[in-house]
Amino acid sequence: MTGRPNGDAEPGDVSAPGRAVMVRAARGAITVDLDERGVVLDATERLLREILGRNDAEPDDVISILFTATDDVRSVFPAEAARRMGLSAVPLMCARELDVDGALPACIRVLVHFHSARSPGDVAHVYLEGARGLRDDLD
Repeated sequence: MTGRPNGDAEPGDVSAPGRAVMVRAARGAITVDLDERGVVLDATERLLREILGRNDAEPDDVISILFTATDDVRSVFPAEAARRMGLSAVPLMCARELDVDGALPACIRVLVHFHSARSPGDVAHVYLEGARGLRDDLD
């Protein structure tokens, strides 16, 4: 991307003049009520769209995404939701969440690395559904 004709940067344009772009990372999590393919993919896609939207990030800004899921989420790889969104060129990795006594069940977590002009303190982390309780310090 080279920017708009008036010189303003387009969203996702990491080469625009005057835009100090850094690598940032946003965390997020969501819970599902049911471990079914469609439910898991819809929830994961909702979480990813919310993270990108709250951080004014475009798909071209995304560097990589790490997904984890608790042992009770087995119906589908959460990364498939990113593919469904068109993030087919983005490196994606799925892993199991640590099985810790008392941990939140049916939880999908993500760590999204992206290019952004935001300062680290301005990165929005997103916790939805039952995962809101994981980070009650965030709105």
